Amino acid sequence: MRLSKLFVLGLCLAMPGVAAAGSSGRADWYFHVDLDRMRSEPAGRGVYAWLEDEVFDDIGRDAGVDFGAELDSITALSVRERGAIVVMNGDFSQDSKDKLMVFLAAEGDISPLKSSGKSYFRLGEGERQVTLDDARIHYDLAPEDNAWVSFDVRGKILVTSSEDQMKALLAKNGKTPGVDANGGALLVLSAEKTLLQASMDGGLLGHNGASDWDSNILRNAEQVAFLLAAKAGKIALEATLVTEDREIAESLASVARGLISLVSFDGSMDPEAAAMLQSMKIDVTGNALSLSLAVDPDLVVRTLSE
Repeated sequence: MRLSKLFVLGLCLAMPGVAAAGSSGRADWYFHVDLDRMRSEPAGRGVYAWLEDEVFDDIGRDAGVDFGAELDSITALSVRERGAIVVMNGDFSQDSKDKLMVFLAAEGDISPLKSSGKSYFRLGEGERQVTLDDARIHYDLAPEDNAWVSFDVRGKILVTSSEDQMKALLAKNGKTPGVDANGGALLVLSAEKTLLQASMDGGLLGHNGASDWDSNILRNAEQVAFLLAAKAGKIALEATLVTEDREIAESLASVARGLISLVSFDGSMDPEAAAMLQSMKIDVTGNALSLSLAVDPDLVVRTLSE
């Protein structure tokens, strides 16, 4: 059965295999996208229009669920040994919830469970394997894996990889814990008009045995954080890599400057894109490398569309 990319993605993020094993309770990764702000900020409207074309129109065709109009934001994070949680915020119609219940009826258990006076459901019961296949998303749900789903908090759809996480979310009416509330702080960048935030523990990156330049850079990062925001009519992009010491951060800054120089003088590159790269600010503060630039929204959309 084909269903919303966003709902399926939420299920995939929340599966136990996504959260890295570890001995501490600190967050492994964090993701937040503010679709409502994208719609309202002039600089973000082009990016949102791209999302409509690439994602939301497909949802309407595949499932008849109009998440483009109903979804305001998505927040997801994974905490070691506790698993992942995904919270979708919006004004979800009963019709949309009913269609998602059809999915649960096909692949899970529609007998409601209760916690804090609210209902939730288990997905992944039985001896069979389930393949969630929607053009770009492929996920095999093994018999031992479960996800937990609730539609019972007003304005939210909750998905977790463990029942304990679901109970904790329901007890707090779907309020997500802070990324530093579980045994260690994870760097999260913010701005006045944030559109998207993403952070990850560096231990999850750059350790796949590859020796290319980007893997080597990520291998030296203890934490990686990314921010996309609306600022003065442009899209502000910022990335920070936290390293073991200042010397490594300085080396990575040198690599970044060299790469920008090589790529921006490539004759095949769009002149506007080359000028944009050359305007990137590269700073080192302590053991952290920061990269930032402001981009014309139309250039961002053209790049996404290529």
